[in-house]
Amino acid sequence: MKPRIAIPLPHSTDQEYSERVLPQYEQAVREAGGEPVRIPLDRPAAELMKVIEGCDGVLLPGSRADVDPQRYGAERDPRTNPADPRRDAADELLLEDAHNTRKPLLGICYGLQSLNVYRRGTLRQHIESSIDHADREITHVVRIEPTTLLAHFLGSTLPPGSESAIAVNTSHHQAAATVGDGLRVAAKAPDGVIEALEGTLPEHFVVAVQWHPERSLNEPASQAIFRALVEAAQSRHRQLAGQHQSQPK
Repeated sequence: MKPRIAIPLPHSTDQEYSERVLPQYEQAVREAGGEPVRIPLDRPAAELMKVIEGCDGVLLPGSRADVDPQRYGAERDPRTNPADPRRDAADELLLEDAHNTRKPLLGICYGLQSLNVYRRGTLRQHIESSIDHADREITHVVRIEPTTLLAHFLGSTLPPGSESAIAVNTSHHQAAATVGDGLRVAAKAPDGVIEALEGTLPEHFVVAVQWHPERSLNEPASQAIFRALVEAAQSRHRQLAGQHQSQPK
């Protein structure tokens, strides 16, 4: 049985955007051996939880929204995009479930920011740098921190002599500032912008990246990111199945 990966719709009001980008995430999960499960944003929480509880992993995608600065105690920057309360509510359910049940979780772009704020971290509301992080047509280098989970599963995909550096696509104007509880930095851009976070508990797969690996599925590093999520979800599914079978009847 393929592991089921919950993916919330990227945006509650911009349907064109959601329907355009969501298939990329779904394709990435399928190619990695998983079954994507869409989580709608217009249903009651109890109904969503029934679907979420039947999934083995979580993928939090990008969004055109920005997390409401009030959630991390900051004044709104004029350049901050409007929040999406329905997406935030769905993410909250998914993050809570993943935290409580040690369900594998991958965050991408907005998904990283959502995860960090959920873990009581803060965000840089607008990046000002010599590197253009917001232009999706531009790539830049990120350096993977050694001894991290990200470095482990990207290892064989990194170019020889790269010194744990890869070129990534980029389209974000915000980033993590203060890192949330139970998280650590897994990659940075040369300008110091945090480009990846991961969980500190070895038994719980939590990885989040600011770039968009779903847009570059022809690259081994991008494939490895989704494969790591699906494999972690498959492992958890088998473990739970084994525990269920061993219980006395």
